Amino acid sequence: MSIWEYANPKKFMETSSWALPWVAGLSVVCLIAGLIWGFFFTPDDFRQGSTVKIIYLHVPSAMMAINAWVMMLVASLIWLIRRHHVSALAAKAAAPVGLTFTAIALVTGALWGQPMWGTWWAWDPRLTSFLILTLFYLGYIALWQAIEDPDTAADLTSVLCMVGSVFALLSRYAVNFWNQGLHQGASLSMDKKENVSDVFWIPLLVCIAGFVLLFLTLVLMRTRTEIRARRLQALLARERLA
Repeated sequence: MSIWEYANPKKFMETSSWALPWVAGLSVVCLIAGLIWGFFFTPDDFRQGSTVKIIYLHVPSAMMAINAWVMMLVASLIWLIRRHHVSALAAKAAAPVGLTFTAIALVTGALWGQPMWGTWWAWDPRLTSFLILTLFYLGYIALWQAIEDPDTAADLTSVLCMVGSVFALLSRYAVNFWNQGLHQGASLSMDKKENVSDVFWIPLLVCIAGFVLLFLTLVLMRTRTEIRARRLQALLARERLA
């Protein structure tokens, strides 16, 4: 079996129809377990107090905001190289989901930053590149809406996605590129000195798993909707010609 079989809309719809309930169910379980565990059964930090618990929303949403764009990049490249319509529609479907995660990350980051830094916003390298990534999300969605021909829209948004990937990488690695800045380093690291304490680490991993599964759930749902909309448009076009 080749992975490219799932580029067939019929095959994708059949596979996603049985996979979607399982992915959605697991996402709900992980999110409920992780958030309840994190917010109610972990101690306050000795420096940050109870505000540290924003980590269970901020870190997973920020990770998924960046990884959603990476997923869009891969899907866009598949479209440009192999011209599989499902990949283009999956990229289109992922954009509003990624934008939502980006908004959650910005809001929770501001709520976390104000008591820690004394300000809601700072022109920190990571924050600035993350804000620019948000603008790319908005531009990507607007470009899809502005162009009537779907193949042309897919081509142009794919190019925009490749350009925006620079800022997705900057958002992820800005702390490593620049030593200055208020933003802390990675919360999850192979270096035990930088990694968060185990008492926060395990529920954080559960929350991250929940956000990943939630992303997959929403993208599958939206991609299925996009495929149905494309089929409907094709039927309406045939009726006009008939």
